[in-house]
This record gives sequence, structure tokens and C-alpha cells, in this order.
Amino acid sequence: MTNVLFIRHAFIAGIMFGVMLLGCSSSSPRFRASDTRTERVVQDEDEFRFASKIKEETAKEDDKKVDVNSLQKKLSQKTGYSNATPKGLNRDSLLLDAVSFLGVPYKYGGNSKDGVDCSGLTCSVYETAVKKKLPRSTMEQYQTGAPIEKSELQFGDLVFFDTTGRKPSHVGIYVEDDLFVHASVVSGVTISSLESTYYKNRFVGARRVVGE
Repeated sequence: MTNVLFIRHAFIAGIMFGVMLLGCSSSSPRFRASDTRTERVVQDEDEFRFASKIKEETAKEDDKKVDVNSLQKKLSQKTGYSNATPKGLNRDSLLLDAVSFLGVPYKYGGNSKDGVDCSGLTCSVYETAVKKKLPRSTMEQYQTGAPIEKSELQFGDLVFFDTTGRKPSHVGIYVEDDLFVHASVVSGVTISSLESTYYKNRFVGARRVVGE
């Protein structure tokens, strides 16, 4: 009987020791994980939440639909343009480059015609058409150039919006008649109206980055 009890206790002790070892091995990597790995995971999660939030918000029905195809033809014409252009900015060059992006899919972190996000679009268009290098992020662009009132908007000005609770989180390029070109998570690069309820309620400011 004594031998049986001894064997039983030894068996239980062995199991407990094994569980302790497994517990240590499974938890220790969390403490050994490098700061770089932790930062990367957090960044990935933030990126996912950011893009998902924009998609959820911009998917809401809008009350100012824009016929992008017909507007594209109108904007490509050199006559009948209703807005002034800031000094030092070539309207035709910037417009041609901006329009060439229409239909390009949204890609978070993208800056080419394979895929582009909102600040990537503004960076690319300004660098190509105006030879002006803008900061990469929306927030940095919001701090560039001179602030202007909505009533003072001219062709090529940057317009900013709060679409996620982060101010600002979205940027576009103003063209004419309350319209702007931007990279939408839902529609890709498109043209929208500042007077639509969605964007009107989320407008946070504008900057003139050329000719200020």
C-alpha cells in the first residue's frame, strides 16, 4: 500500500512539474519579445482599425453624388474654369496628374497607381505636377503651408477631414465648385463634394501649400 501511495504521489508531482515548465515556456516569450516586434504588432492593429473605420464611415449614403466621368471631361477642358489658381501653381499640370489617378484603388500606405491612400495621392500629385515635396502623413500636411478659410478655397488647396475621430484623418485636393479629388477607401481615387452632408460635417480645415 505504501509503495502504491509513493508511486501515485511521484506521478502527480511529475505532472505538476511538467505543467510548470510548460507554463514558463509559453509565457516567457511575451517578456522576451523585442520592442520592435511589439511596436510592429501595435502598428498593424492601428492600421487595421484606421482603414476599417474609414471604410465603415464613407460607406454611408451621401446626398451629393458626383458624376465622375462627366466631371472628368469638364475639368480636362481649359475654358469655363470658375476658380482662381494660387500663384506658382500650374493648374493644367496638377489637374492632369490628379485626374490620371481616378479609379486607382485605395491602398493604405500606397503612393502609386497600383494603389494609393489619401496622403499618398496628394504627395504624388504635388511632387509630379508642382515639384513640391509634401510630408507623407495627413497630420504633417495639415501643418504645412498657410491655413485658409473654406470661403477662400482655390484650385490645388488641400482640404482636410475628420473621418475617424483623429483630427485630421483624411485629405484631398480642391478643384472647383466645392469639389475635391481624394483617395476613398470605398471608391478608390474619386471626386466628391464638400457640400455633401458627410464631408461638410467632417471638414476641419484647408491649407495652401503653393503661393501662400
